[in-house]
Amino acid sequence: MNNDPVPIVLRADVEVDRPVAQVWTLVADYDRDPEWRAGVTTMAPVPSGPVTPTTITSELLRTGGRTYRNGGEVTSLDPGTRFTWRTTPGADVDADGARSVEPLGPGRCRVRLEMRVRPRGVQQRLLTPFLRCMLRRGLAADLRRLRALAEQDTHSEPSEAASRQRRWST
Repeated sequence: MNNDPVPIVLRADVEVDRPVAQVWTLVADYDRDPEWRAGVTTMAPVPSGPVTPTTITSELLRTGGRTYRNGGEVTSLDPGTRFTWRTTPGADVDADGARSVEPLGPGRCRVRLEMRVRPRGVQQRLLTPFLRCMLRRGLAADLRRLRALAEQDTHSEPSEAASRQRRWST
């Protein structure tokens, strides 16, 4: 019998009325995650700013009544269009995924978020149907916030509130 967890696989997209380059600056800047990802109270990328092939992250995420500390790393990068990521050993969540932006015409693009989460332990595996539903709704809501932020954002600078939230508190 195989004890490897069956991953929860999610993919969601949203169309945004902004040019690819402008939306990419938002999607590929982990410093800005607290502005559009619900529950992300801290996101500390190294280096700060747009993702690089060597970017690592420290994330503090509050969801489902729990707080999760997750280390992560960028695993591949196609500048301006797509990057992949995964959590690192010791993270509270075993996951990987991708973020991408593709043009749909002048001043319009599609953002796609992909995620695979592997529940750990018997109790979490029993909750997989609930977790799948919760993650699907959360991903869709995050994309709605991202679209609203991108469409009202005329620059790529993080907000002052996001800058305060992005670093680990010790």
